[in-house]
Amino acid sequence: MSRSQEGADVAHLTAFVAARWNALLRVAYLLTGDRSSAEDLVQTALAKTYVAWPRIRDTGAVEGYVKRTMVTTYTSWWRRHRGRESAVAEPADAGGRPLAAPGATPADDLESVLHRSVLWPHLARLPRGQRATVVLRFYEDLSEAETAALLGCTTGTVKSQTHRALATLRAAMLESGLAVVDDEGRVTR
Repeated sequence: MSRSQEGADVAHLTAFVAARWNALLRVAYLLTGDRSSAEDLVQTALAKTYVAWPRIRDTGAVEGYVKRTMVTTYTSWWRRHRGRESAVAEPADAGGRPLAAPGATPADDLESVLHRSVLWPHLARLPRGQRATVVLRFYEDLSEAETAALLGCTTGTVKSQTHRALATLRAAMLESGLAVVDDEGRVTR
């Protein structure tokens, strides 16, 4: 690769990071449930993308490549640290204060929205695989096939993980006294 081509590639990747950092960070946060882990996950995925850049033929597919790298890296971290992590109701910093990005406004700060959300504590308690399917299916609005491809599993696994996650979330919401809409569209309290 020539120096001019390498410089163009770095410029393209830099522009991509500048444009998509917040969106990637939101997905990573929803996967990890922790701001610092989310930042580490995005940075690791971007570093892996930079190393793989010469092999990426379709630069329009960079975001998909980065998200796939985030999911596989997240899964790898989860398998490696399986017994060392526990879910908490609301993520906080070491001082127990809700996490917030420096200078972020509440409208821009996903974490402050999630902290106010009644769903977040229940989502944070889901097993990682179920949380990943919910995030990819409903936050990222991916199809079952796209989610399966991203997670490296079958669509049947995505369906069963999603079904279990939604059943767990419905039960937790009902237990909290909140209204829940079932599969037939009926509201239950």
